Amino acid sequence: MDRTVSLLADDEMPPVTVFNAEGASAFLIVADHAGNAFPRSMGRLGISEADRVRHIAWDIGIAGVCRTLAERLDATLIQQNYSRLIIDCNRPPSVPSSIPQQSEATPIPGNLGLGEAERTLRERDFFRPYHARIAAELDERAKAGRPTVLIAMHSFTPSYHGVARPWHVGVLYNRDTRFASAILAALRQESGLIVGDNEPYSVDDTTDYTIPVHGERRGLLHTGIEIRQDLIIEPAGQTDWAERMARVLASALETCPPEQSPGPLAS
Repeated sequence: MDRTVSLLADDEMPPVTVFNAEGASAFLIVADHAGNAFPRSMGRLGISEADRVRHIAWDIGIAGVCRTLAERLDATLIQQNYSRLIIDCNRPPSVPSSIPQQSEATPIPGNLGLGEAERTLRERDFFRPYHARIAAELDERAKAGRPTVLIAMHSFTPSYHGVARPWHVGVLYNRDTRFASAILAALRQESGLIVGDNEPYSVDDTTDYTIPVHGERRGLLHTGIEIRQDLIIEPAGQTDWAERMARVLASALETCPPEQSPGPLAS
């Protein structure tokens, strides 16, 4: 592979953005699917503009929620800016869904017939910078003896393949249930919510990367949060959910402080 080749031009946005880098909170918020940008070198991978703004390309509404949440908590936010259709930053690069040839029922023409060199370029230019920035933040906090609670924020569609999803919000976890259980308890104190316990997704080593690698392997308290997209399409909904999650996360932290972290868990 020619290492001088880059899929991103110098004047294009970087793959990762850090917001409130000096935030004093123990919380580190990450958003694997915050953006739906495509570099000029890739066009839109053959999909339509209408498809670019659908869930297949990004987590609708979650960037706005995360920005406000980071402000309310004085937390640092690390977000990925490019579409998950280029490479999914919450998948191990070795799995087929890392660069999907079809998402839901929509073919992705620009992902067909990719060679190893093309896949490696995408991993190098989009996936690695994002996760390297998360790792660097966590390394710096560990060196300073600063406790960290990792929160991976996502959004989900109100229905999938015609099946309605009733949950307003879901709490996701795998091996370590400690902080997820505290958040579930706090969310259930909020009136009028249908809360998913590992719904509509759960965390797994083959379908997820961020929590297994940055949360479990380091032994950090962590969880994944999924918010239904129809609730956060508009700025008002994003603000409402950011304020709700700020309350919930603060409450959960009181009952489950970072010092109770179980230590690194095997993957």
